[in-house]
Amino acid sequence: MATKKLFDADAYLCEFDAEVVACEKAEGKEGIYKLVLEETAFFPEAGGQSPDKGIIHLAEDKEKAAEVVDVQIDKENIIYHYVDKEFEKGSKVHGILDFEHRYSHMQQHTGEHIYSGLVNKLKGYNNVGFHLSDSIVTMDYDGVLTMDEVRSIEKMANDCIYKNLDVLCEFPSEEELKNIKYRSKKELSGDIRIVTIPGYDVCACCAPHVHKTGEVGILKVMSCENYKGGVRLSILCGSRALEAFSNKQDSLSEVAHILECSQESAAENTRRIMNEVSRLKGELAAARTELMNSKIEAVEKSLENVIMFTEAVPANIIRNAVNKLVAEHAGICAIFNGNDEEGYQYIIGSAQKDVREAGNLLKEKFNARGGGSPKMVQGSVQAGSSQIKEVLGITYHITE
Repeated sequence: MATKKLFDADAYLCEFDAEVVACEKAEGKEGIYKLVLEETAFFPEAGGQSPDKGIIHLAEDKEKAAEVVDVQIDKENIIYHYVDKEFEKGSKVHGILDFEHRYSHMQQHTGEHIYSGLVNKLKGYNNVGFHLSDSIVTMDYDGVLTMDEVRSIEKMANDCIYKNLDVLCEFPSEEELKNIKYRSKKELSGDIRIVTIPGYDVCACCAPHVHKTGEVGILKVMSCENYKGGVRLSILCGSRALEAFSNKQDSLSEVAHILECSQESAAENTRRIMNEVSRLKGELAAARTELMNSKIEAVEKSLENVIMFTEAVPANIIRNAVNKLVAEHAGICAIFNGNDEEGYQYIIGSAQKDVREAGNLLKEKFNARGGGSPKMVQGSVQAGSSQIKEVLGITYHITE
């Protein structure tokens, strides 16, 4: 028999008594049991929403309590509670929901209905994807929204919240449904539950909702990105929105303290500092290039092989330096960038010799990583400079 869904009648019910219909080991889940009750207030994973959490204990023995780690529902509307203790068939149990978790989900889901209802009403777009977990809420729409539209709809959604409208959850008769225009992601049959927010949304939905829109508290769009020809929005409502705002406020306060400025001017000051950092990086790169070129110029042109050891030089400067050495020396030219303690990034090149042999030597002796072509190889190695020079057998070296 289908499990009686107590959450349909009362979304705020957080404790209930029930009889165990069945309990068996959950396949592939060590120490977990599938528990079926004649009725339950635990909402299962459904409609893109993650399941309720809580505990179930024997009615006459609170010590025999099991954690509800998952709740699922099958096509026959049988709800399975995945618990970490076994219960005997026919025994009486008492269920206690984690209502803070449930209520947060109710706030998020009602907020989603308000926003999606407005998107459908104003733009004609459908919500083709919805995910509500313990940390995120995302909605996928089959049309594009500009950021101005996203913010405008956000304001309208919060106006709906402030109006403190009734959220109506009901099961219309088959005849009544014929005259109700409602949103749905798929074709439905049987008893269809309709959630109505007057003037904003009418949608088929199986999940618990708050009684009044005011309970949503606030709705904030956290992100918007293009997704499969439409957009994906992430929102937070109620207590989650407050927590997110508090965390962002703490971060902004810390940044402002570091920059020794007001929070209002933190972005401007950060931009100014980043521009200065970018300018200094350019000057430093130019100086490093000039220094590297001067060291290369100091190498005798008659030498066949050249190996150099440097530290904290950008990869593009190293590559250019190797190319210059290769153009001026007939043998193997290599630059190792790093230090003996942390290891080296290397580039080895030659115009006439196959440098893969040198790369293979480093792999064989030091388990170096990397590869390349006969003319140039690059990679990383954990070894000291003296060990590298000994293995490669290159007769000339210069250390920065």
